[in-house]
Amino acid sequence: MDITTIQLDKQTKGRLDALKVHARESYNELILRLIENCPANASRESLIETIEVLSDPEAMRNIAKSLQEIERGESGVSLEELEKELGL
Repeated sequence: MDITTIQLDKQTKGRLDALKVHARESYNELILRLIENCPANASRESLIETIEVLSDPEAMRNIAKSLQEIERGESGVSLEELEKELGL
């Protein structure tokens, strides 16, 4: 694997730090996560929405937690229960 160095200003580094899911996530992992979750044929608007979700550490932690619960076989609330709870 070839390794390269890039230069970032402090503001950009700060923004990248805010996007990390956990403190030990490397910048390489962070950038790969952002790239891998952006479809090649996506519209500008959908890319912006995707980046907004991916750049919200709390949302990413909640998604990861939910996926772990599903893997453990823990069931959530059914759509019907959620609609009833929300009054839809």
